[in-house]
Amino acid sequence: MARVILLNKPFNVLSQFTDKGTEGSARETLSSYVKVPGVYPAGRLDRDSEGLLILTDDGKLQARISNPKFKQPKTYLVQVEGSPTEAQLAQLRKGVELKDGMTRPAEARLIPEPELWPRNPPVRFRKSVPDAWIELKITEGRNRQVRRMTAHVGLPCLRLVRWAVGAWTLDGIPPGEWRDI
Repeated sequence: MARVILLNKPFNVLSQFTDKGTEGSARETLSSYVKVPGVYPAGRLDRDSEGLLILTDDGKLQARISNPKFKQPKTYLVQVEGSPTEAQLAQLRKGVELKDGMTRPAEARLIPEPELWPRNPPVRFRKSVPDAWIELKITEGRNRQVRRMTAHVGLPCLRLVRWAVGAWTLDGIPPGEWRDI
């Protein structure tokens, strides 16, 4: 039977177990949090993003989760700079043209500030510019896609938390902790 682990990846942690790219680097990896042999991340979550990372020892499941052809929905809670308008949300829902092509349509809605853990280090705010939270659900996973999409519509990303992949969520999992399912 496949092993599946839901990890709440903290901010500033690489989505891999080793950091071979920079010998002697102080960059933190998954090995600081998950001491389980034989499991690997199903997909990526950028170092400056937080939230749900699924680890598994099942290659087929890993492919179903991470390959865009399976259209696995991924839900993000995105703190943006500015006050989103209905027109900006509609652009995200329709899909936006990025340098690597048009994105698939997304589900996008304005949400109240979610009850999340404090980020370390804290998000840097500008007192003169409002911020807001958007829930964004996408079915692909291009490099830095959510950040590029929100920036494209004039809403730079301040904080990005992946809350769910399909039916799996972070509910009840603190940062740096994981749960077998």
